[in-house]
Amino acid sequence: DLQICQHRAPTCCTKRMEESYQAAVRRERTQSIQALNFELKYMIVGHITAFQEAFESLLRFAENRTSALFETAYRPMAKEAAEPVKELFTDISLYILGAETTVESAVLRFFDSLFPLVYSRLINPGITDLSEDYAECLRLTRQDINPFGRYSKNMVTELSKSLWASRMLSQALSLGVEVINSTEHAALSKECSRALVRMQYCPHCQGLTLIRPCVGYCLNVMRGCLASVSELDAQWREFISTLEYLANEMAASHELEVALAGIWSSINEAILHAQLNGPQLSATVDKVCGQPKQQQGNLSSANIVPVKEVTETQPFVMAHTSLNNKRREFINYMKRSRTFYASIAERLCDGDLVMRDSSTCWNGEDVV
Repeated sequence: DLQICQHRAPTCCTKRMEESYQAAVRRERTQSIQALNFELKYMIVGHITAFQEAFESLLRFAENRTSALFETAYRPMAKEAAEPVKELFTDISLYILGAETTVESAVLRFFDSLFPLVYSRLINPGITDLSEDYAECLRLTRQDINPFGRYSKNMVTELSKSLWASRMLSQALSLGVEVINSTEHAALSKECSRALVRMQYCPHCQGLTLIRPCVGYCLNVMRGCLASVSELDAQWREFISTLEYLANEMAASHELEVALAGIWSSINEAILHAQLNGPQLSATVDKVCGQPKQQQGNLSSANIVPVKEVTETQPFVMAHTSLNNKRREFINYMKRSRTFYASIAERLCDGDLVMRDSSTCWNGEDVV
């Protein structure tokens, strides 16, 4: 009653053993593919972690530098500005990780929150009662009266351009892990599991437990079983090329690092622009939002403080170098894996599975 290991000679197998063999080959094939995938997946997951750590380090450095700007140059609003600054850098981090947000919305939301503070603490420091309604009116009119000039839009442009490649690379790496995971759990067809049993276990039914499959026979069976997986070859090669392109885009002009390091400067220029145009802004705001309660005297001119670069740059340089090195090592490794799916049958037939140094092997029917 054997269905797979039929042979003219007497056999020591039963139909139940054949069923056990089919379960075994399915389990073994999954384990073999997992073992092949392990190094590749380990490298991708490791780079995702390393990339995120290096990026977060750059982000923390840029955030600390921006916070220091408010502490040193704009102390009257430093405490209240802490939350908008934190939200800005959180939004940037989420954008890189693929969240449904945009750099433009993050930056403009930051400037919306910043304008009431700049207006009441620097342009009109005599304001004693900044009610929530008045602050909301200032937030809503920020886009119409454009108190920060071209600097807010310039910041959107620079960050959008530099963060795009990082976001795409982060998403591409996650996609790569998904692809690898899907190949590990590709279901074997009934014909494939029968072919694998015939190749690996039918010799056992004849008592030939030391005879292994012939190399050519193994390759034919594996290529048939893994046809759907090997079809990924063209797309995988294209995926590697895309990773290479994105990494080169990030490394070409160091735009990511430069843009993050320059956030504090853009904000400083924007605030100075608003202060220098304080009288015009006040006149427009009075028409739109009305006049808030004020003490006598306007102290705005005394609060314009030019800011020079004073922050230690060593942590930034280290994070930048680390990110570049990790990027280069990873892309070199991935380029070596271009043929991963084209050669998967050869790799599975390598090693202990087949008979290489013997004159006899199993061809599916007999020992040859």
